[in-house]
Order: sequence, then structure tokens, then C-alpha cells
Amino acid sequence: MKSSRYLVAVPAALALALAGCGGSTGNSGGSTDTGSAAAGAPTDDSKCADAAVFCIGLVTDTGKVDDKSFNQSAHEGAKAAAAELKGYYKYIETQDAKDYAANMAQFTNKKYDVVVTVGFLMTDATAAAAKGSPDTKFIGVDQGYDATKVTEKNITGLVFPEDQAGYGAGYLAGLMTKTNQLGQVLGLEIPPVQKYAKGFEAGAKAANPSVKVSTVYHPAGDNAFNDPVWGAGEARKMLAQKADVIFGAGGNTGNGALQEVAKSSGAGTSTFCIGVDTDQWDTVPAAQPCLVTSAEKLITKGVTDTITTAKDGAFEGLQTLGQAGLSDYHDFDSKIPDEVKTKVADIVKQMEAGTLKTGVTL
Repeated sequence: MKSSRYLVAVPAALALALAGCGGSTGNSGGSTDTGSAAAGAPTDDSKCADAAVFCIGLVTDTGKVDDKSFNQSAHEGAKAAAAELKGYYKYIETQDAKDYAANMAQFTNKKYDVVVTVGFLMTDATAAAAKGSPDTKFIGVDQGYDATKVTEKNITGLVFPEDQAGYGAGYLAGLMTKTNQLGQVLGLEIPPVQKYAKGFEAGAKAANPSVKVSTVYHPAGDNAFNDPVWGAGEARKMLAQKADVIFGAGGNTGNGALQEVAKSSGAGTSTFCIGVDTDQWDTVPAAQPCLVTSAEKLITKGVTDTITTAKDGAFEGLQTLGQAGLSDYHDFDSKIPDEVKTKVADIVKQMEAGTLKTGVTL
């Protein structure tokens, strides 16, 4: 199937903090590393204060930029923007939440033009940094700001309709299940993850009222999105309880669940998995034996486009709307009945047109 992605409008005054997962490195609680710079672009950040030099910094929450999911997508988007705009790019992976401000300051002190912060948990720290550094533009991925409290013009939250991507994935799962038992192995229980989960359950039950969905969130902690062992263990429990489609949504934690399903005896024939955030067929090849699709946020494109907007002038508003949808079926395209694919495609079109609401509220 071709990617069935759709753009969904979110009210500009959105105050809900939609959210995500994080990354790792910086002198104050992590280590820094450099992304890619285009040919002819600056090779270091010594001249970021120069108007002719465009510098992009990215700070993750506690996690890694190579998580093959949320953080990696944002990282690749920032690298792509640097290449397109002939700018300089560096990232910092935070080790401890107390270092958010210090890690962002490493960029603002050198007069970086744009700082991208990745993850819901960085919402307040990003808003504070934007207030204190008016000459730097801030892009908060999966961050929603309260317009009555954040009035600065140098900040925007890049948000996505996770509930709709989850709904499409759940609808597919509801049509595919033979046991009427589905599972969700999730990261930290924060708004964007909740929206994925609630959307998945709503879509599954709309497609198949007899279905039951088992949902588990990772306990609070710095490793909530980086605990593949826990994710694999939870997937094993669900498989033992006859779940035949499992949705893994939570960075490396969810990846652990996907890979556990991929190792099951019925992978690809009687048990299936669904990825999250990016097309995980490409980023988690070990999951391919069971991976029918991914509930995808176009984070890479959203970050690249929003950085370009920042360079060109003012942000469109306090919130910037991203895109979400389902990724390709890849090798499963010929294995999924045409009737199922048609029904899922119709659901996606209805969400695109705004005629179908997920009913998800937080």
C-alpha cells in the first residue's frame, strides 16, 4: 500500500501538552556530538553570532538520538534542515532532567539561531528558555503551550494528532485479529502516548466490537522510553494471553515489544505487530517478521519544515501542526485482504476530511 498519511488541523490555541520521548549528551549531564553539515557550511559553532551563519541545536529529553523512533526522527529532521539551509548542527542528549536548562544554554550562549527540544517533559523548560533568550527561536517537539502563559513570539510547539494515527492502526488490528485479543506496550503515561493508546483502542472497537485491548504503560522513570527488556517481557505476557496483534509505542521500550512478537512462532502468520512514530520497517528491521504497519507521525518532515520557517521569518503561531497517518504495509501488502485494506483506507480518508472523529479526550 502507498503511505496513507493525512494532515489534521489542531486548534491554534491548543493548550494541551501533547508529547514525546527524549535523547542524551551535554557537558552538564551528558555529552555533545555533531550532526551533519552541508558542503560549504560552517564546521563549528564559533561564529553562530554572525548573521550570515545559521546554527541549529537540538536537545533531547533523557534518551538517545539513535532510538530508531521518536528522537531519531527529530534528529534526522534537524540534520536535513542543516543540509538544505547550509547551516551548522549539533545535538545534546540529556542524561538528567535537571540539566534541561543548562543544555539549552550551551546553544543560546553561543547565539544559535534555532534550538529544537524533543519531548513533552521539556515543555516548561523550553518555554522558560525562550523567554530568557528572545534572539533564539525554539521549536518544542510534542509540546503544547498555554497561550495565556506563553506570549513570546520566538517559540512554537510542533504537535501531532496521535489519536488519529492510533485509531487507524487500531482499526486495522481490529479487522485482522482472530482471537479478539489485542495488546499495547507503551512508554510513560503522558498525553501523546495516551492519545496513541486511546485512539488505538477506539479504532479497534469501531472495527470489531468484540475485541478486547490489554494496555500497559511503563512505570515512571528516566528509562520509560528506553527499556526494551521490560517491553519484551510485557509482550510475552500478552502473547501468552492470546493477543495476536500488539502495538508497541514508546521508543526503545516499544521496540522491545515489537522484536519479541517478531520472534514468536506465529510471527507474520498468526501474530502481528504495529510500530510507532516513524516507519519502523526501516528503523527496526528485526521487527519485520511481524510488522504490518506503523502509526506514524511525520516528525522528520515537521522538524525540517519548522526550522525552515524559523529561518525565513516568524513562526505561524504558538502551535505548529504536523502530519500523521499509517506507513506502508511493505511485505504484508499482499497478505492483508483487499477488503481490509479498503476499509482502512476509507477510515483514513474520513479522518482526512474531518468527517470522522476519534472521540479521544484526555
